[in-house]
Amino acid sequence: MEALSGPEAAPGSAPGPDADRAIVFIGFMAAGKSTALAAAREAGLKTTEADQLIAAELRTPIAEFFEREGEAAFRRREEGVVVPLLERAGGGEAIALGGGSVLVPAIREALRRHLVVWLQVDVEEAWRRARRSDRPLARDHDAFAALFPEREPLYEQLADAVVPQREVETAGEAMPSLLGLLQLPAGTRMIWATSASGEYPVFVGPGILGGGYWPLAGRRFCVTDTIVGRLYGDRLEPLAGRIEVEPGEQAKTLAEAERLLRRLAELGMMRSDHLVALGGGVVGDLGGFCAHTYQRGVELVQVPTTLVAQVDSAYGGKTGIDLPEAKNYVGAYHLPAAVLADSGTLQTLPREELAAGFVEVVKTALIAGEPLWSRVRQLAELGPEQLAPIVFDCARTKLEIVASDERDSGRRAVLNLGHTVGHAIEAASGYRRYRHGEAVGLGLLAALRLSEAGDLRDSLSELLSSHRLPTRLDPSIPVDEVLQVIGRDKKRGAEGVGWVLLERPGVIRWGQRMAEDRVRQAVSELQAQS
Repeated sequence: MEALSGPEAAPGSAPGPDADRAIVFIGFMAAGKSTALAAAREAGLKTTEADQLIAAELRTPIAEFFEREGEAAFRRREEGVVVPLLERAGGGEAIALGGGSVLVPAIREALRRHLVVWLQVDVEEAWRRARRSDRPLARDHDAFAALFPEREPLYEQLADAVVPQREVETAGEAMPSLLGLLQLPAGTRMIWATSASGEYPVFVGPGILGGGYWPLAGRRFCVTDTIVGRLYGDRLEPLAGRIEVEPGEQAKTLAEAERLLRRLAELGMMRSDHLVALGGGVVGDLGGFCAHTYQRGVELVQVPTTLVAQVDSAYGGKTGIDLPEAKNYVGAYHLPAAVLADSGTLQTLPREELAAGFVEVVKTALIAGEPLWSRVRQLAELGPEQLAPIVFDCARTKLEIVASDERDSGRRAVLNLGHTVGHAIEAASGYRRYRHGEAVGLGLLAALRLSEAGDLRDSLSELLSSHRLPTRLDPSIPVDEVLQVIGRDKKRGAEGVGWVLLERPGVIRWGQRMAEDRVRQAVSELQAQS
């Protein structure tokens, strides 16, 4: 159900990389910018710490000047040093700016031509690191914390790459990928994904495929479907082998997994090689499962080409195949080594596939809340240019959730919003009546009815209808069969199914128990409404 249109619709290449960009680290106080600069120096870059230049210009420690002259005077002097520094900086250089530099409009403007890396840190972790320093704005916890919401939106707007700084070494781990980002087409952005089992780069932007950069060394083997392979397979060359499956959920079977694994063995794939999953969520799930099980695990690169995969399924390491009884009943956790989400591939999606994928965008925005929810509601067109920044923000939302709960023992359950009923509808209809996103859209409507969020449910119904997505369950699908599949939900515990409910966008609860009659009523309503 994730087929693409013909090769005549394949997008052209995006503008090439700009080799004259410096890497510039920004972030809140104590985010680890000096440590990141040291990692850049180890990588062979010429490095500059802006605060050191400013102190030399002031001929006095910054803390003393700040105390004597005040912040406004300091920002003027900072502008006089940092803007010329950024104007003359070029390739092969790395610069670390002070935490408040982004407050200066001229500095923000000068940053536009560089690769800006936001070292993202939690405010309490920043306070723990900064409280015993000589920073003039780190003497009172409440005043320190009050600065955070003022600056964070500016970091977010400026960032070409987001590197969460949960450990001081994170930027060093990410440095090879940041250097790789410099080789990718202009407009490509990066998120450094972190969770309990590992870390990996996520690249999002137009024209990534065929751009000459690849995140892993060694031989690469590819699993794709017959349509995506025709469109984009050649852009992954050189390949040591390529295996194709038929498009659609019907490929996610034990029999197909066995065929792929045996074919990889015939092709001579070794543990030092890696597998590339090129396609939508079906290929990503199937390829990921095979990567996890082949020779007890090989590295995996996810190359998602559908909106569902670019927004959701390519991240977080969940893999799976279906049984006739239920969806994704067999699977494993297997983090990718990298994700390359080329937003240009969305041009080749038929309108119906793009709209179905948009449901995962809607689900993520409901979980994230504002401002993402308002941005998604206002999307009238679903083209790659409009969707690329949304894809990036949705990926960030999912990765932040996964980082806090990789193995689905708590908060990660929120990502199941709408999926309990959605997956049941897919299984009850033999995976043939609805695309995944269409079924999840119906599941979201049911979840909001169970949440007693009637007004939000009405708004969602209007949004789905505006993109010609179904809001009514096909009467030929028995409600009893949908309920039976819900009863076999793989997340069901001894106390029953734990539901994800939404009070309002961004305010979400998981693990909620629901009486069977209320569930029946919510599913039946999907058939009853006109």
